[in-house]
Amino acid sequence: MYLDTNNHISEIVHTYSDMVYKLALARTKNKFDADDVFQEVFIRCMKNYNKFTSNDHIKAWLIRVTINCSNNIFNSSWFKKTVLLNNNLKDNSLDDLNFSTEENKQVYHSVLELPKKYRTVIHLFYYEDMSIREISKALKIKEGTIKSQLHRGRNLLKEILEGEIFDV
Repeated sequence: MYLDTNNHISEIVHTYSDMVYKLALARTKNKFDADDVFQEVFIRCMKNYNKFTSNDHIKAWLIRVTINCSNNIFNSSWFKKTVLLNNNLKDNSLDDLNFSTEENKQVYHSVLELPKKYRTVIHLFYYEDMSIREISKALKIKEGTIKSQLHRGRNLLKEILEGEIFDV
């Protein structure tokens, strides 16, 4: 039983690690905070492993916990007292992530420049291939709001990319 549980947890980490890390990075815009969120999410996953009913439940749970842990960083007294000398994500922070082209990496960097509410829905919709309904359930936000945030996020992303070297 114990070996089976460890194997399944390892499989969960292997399957969802990119999703959790990229979402944490999209939320925190900081590699070190994203690392902390990543670690906390999978610690909680191990503690709550017996509560999972299906793979869809695991994915939704991981997304919700990643968002909550990211929010906890922003609400912590340490974060509020710390002066961030460089709030922007450096290009080398994206080097650990797998992007098929340099252009995809630059587009993702532009996604990180969006306000948090747009960044999250854009990330879940395009990078995690989640439907509007799935995003709505995971974030506990109405589907209409998700559609509006996607629309506004796309428009803002287009403005950002038009300022870059891309032809949009």
